[in-house]
Amino acid sequence: MRHALHPCQRVLMVFLVLCLLPGAVGAVEPVKVVSPDGKVAVTLSLQEKLTPYPEGTRLYYAVTYDGRPVLVDSPFGLAFKDMPPLAAGLRIVKTRTQQINQTWERVVGKSKKVLDSCNELQADLEETNPPQRQLSFVVRAYNDGVAFRYVLPEQQAFSDFKLTEERSEFHFRANHRLWAANYFGQQAETHLQHIKNTQTRLRPSDWPASYSGFYSHQEAPFVEQFIHMLSPREVYGCPILLEVEKDLWVALTEASLVDWAGLYFSQAGASRHALVTALSPRVDEPDVLVKSKAPRRSPWRVLLIGTKPGDLIESDLIDTLNEACALKDVSWIQPGKSAWDRWWCGDYLPDAGFQVGMNNETMQYFIDFAAEMSWEYQLVDWTWYGKPFYPGTWISDPKRDITRSIPEIDIPRLVQYAKSKGVKLLVWLDWEHCSRQMDEAFPLYEKWGVAGVKIDFMQRDDQDMVNWYHKTVKKAAEHHLVVDFHGAYKPTGWSRTYPNLLTREGVMGNEYNKWSSNITPDHCLTLPFTRGMLGAMDFTPGGFRHKTKDTFRPVGGDVPGPFVMGTRCFQLAMMVVYESPLQVLCDSPYNYRISPAGLDFLKIVPTTWDQTKVINGQVGDFITVARRRGDTWYVGSMTDWDARTLEIPLGFLGSGQYEAQVWRDAYDANEYPDRLLKETRTVTAKDTLTAKMASAGGHVMVLRPAK
Repeated sequence: MRHALHPCQRVLMVFLVLCLLPGAVGAVEPVKVVSPDGKVAVTLSLQEKLTPYPEGTRLYYAVTYDGRPVLVDSPFGLAFKDMPPLAAGLRIVKTRTQQINQTWERVVGKSKKVLDSCNELQADLEETNPPQRQLSFVVRAYNDGVAFRYVLPEQQAFSDFKLTEERSEFHFRANHRLWAANYFGQQAETHLQHIKNTQTRLRPSDWPASYSGFYSHQEAPFVEQFIHMLSPREVYGCPILLEVEKDLWVALTEASLVDWAGLYFSQAGASRHALVTALSPRVDEPDVLVKSKAPRRSPWRVLLIGTKPGDLIESDLIDTLNEACALKDVSWIQPGKSAWDRWWCGDYLPDAGFQVGMNNETMQYFIDFAAEMSWEYQLVDWTWYGKPFYPGTWISDPKRDITRSIPEIDIPRLVQYAKSKGVKLLVWLDWEHCSRQMDEAFPLYEKWGVAGVKIDFMQRDDQDMVNWYHKTVKKAAEHHLVVDFHGAYKPTGWSRTYPNLLTREGVMGNEYNKWSSNITPDHCLTLPFTRGMLGAMDFTPGGFRHKTKDTFRPVGGDVPGPFVMGTRCFQLAMMVVYESPLQVLCDSPYNYRISPAGLDFLKIVPTTWDQTKVINGQVGDFITVARRRGDTWYVGSMTDWDARTLEIPLGFLGSGQYEAQVWRDAYDANEYPDRLLKETRTVTAKDTLTAKMASAGGHVMVLRPAK
């Protein structure tokens, strides 16, 4: 769909035409592309500077927002095996631009109708000396960010290539504050030992010494620090969130990761205020990142930009940069909530009357609760087809058969039992077992009536593993199976293309409460602005056994559990604040039933949305998110260890009166965090409500048009 040009776009078009007049080939004048609203601008220029690559003219890009610098001149370079790097000695052969202005609709997610509006500039580059290899640098300017990618056109030099380095640099003008997750530094010994214990595909000597830095569940805290504090010898995961100014925020990540290696960042070394990309190496050839051939496009390198950190949460840019939905029929893809046996498996729960474990009785007990709550799913977790690993290790046992359950479990029978209750079944799989048997198992699951699979322990995002994810999701779609990835890498928006990929982990979530004290309110309030902004996040909220800062203990010794830090409303608010079309609720039916305050909210809150707005937000401290489903708004607020009161203006409401149901921390919630108060009142868009929260507290509301 084409529209009239913005004045800034007309200036851009005239400028590009002038650049393309006779004699302009190889011109070094800067070329600029601006966003539709004129605030985001990207400037490309050819310059000669000292670089780690051979000297010569290189392409630099710079980004401004509303005239303020976001990135100063930042170069790139691509290195290949058995050929020189492609970085220096370049000229611009041609530039072209296009305006994109269209809409698309999500199947599930944080908003229904999405605007894809940007201006795109493509600079076709060529080496000035033989072999005169060609490369295109494609950049898009959106109102809420910038995305660029590399395109290798068809040419003899790249009929086959092995990429050994992608050096995309991000040069900032100052030593900005940031939040970054080092998945490896503080857990290096654990990961190295894990690698030694999981050599099912390769001998230990075949693993590169540096590979442990990319072998991870991507489960670590996002630590507040400054650019210069990052190490050029460590790699940090996506996203990295930066405060450029008090009213200018940026996040770095990637989108449309397809047949490529996953993206990380390091401190650039030569410049203490710069970051540089690093890619996950291949396992079969550790000095290679990507094997491919031209024509090829890299994933998009993305800078989300906003005046508040909450703006980045609202952005649809990551999904927009992916291909449109590839499925003709999506009617079978059902978002929803799931009961889950794993948090409590092995315990005696009084209302069950038996030892909870991997057996039909336990699964029926959880199915009954899912039906009672009108939840869509029950997740049958690991060991339903036997213990997946060799005893005492995390090594996959190749003798396990994911088409046969243990005698205590009957999946077809449970599917039928669940169906009679209006519930669907999800089943857990180890990824190596799945990889070996999916062609046989997925059609069988469809025949049984299983609705989806939770696949675990991949812990990699090298090119082969990325391709395996895509193969698996496509195969699952062929057999009407939704997918939840655990032990997974971060989202890159591919669920737009295959929306049966409902959610994934790649987050330090509630399960860590079983063995650590890491799931603090500070961590929980950092996640929405970091990992959570990237897409669906299977945090497994809904813990109903609450402790204060002084009384929390992880499970172990004489400490029962598991417990969660913070109040009941803190956990309820996660259902709105944390995006996940599949929300897996972590606690047991027994704990929900004996302490039901707020259970009515868990029964009614949706998991997919028509609109999302962030009302309040400060990284690690507090947040208020409002999400609309139909004509009803759901609002969740959370605070850290500091009790606080937030104002919530209701200007997002439509006209007329609304009935507001409110669940809020009780007056004594600082001492008894499981207590809450519920009230109902009538409001309009002109009103401002207050969310008074206890330490590690929360506040939730449902606002419906008054009858």
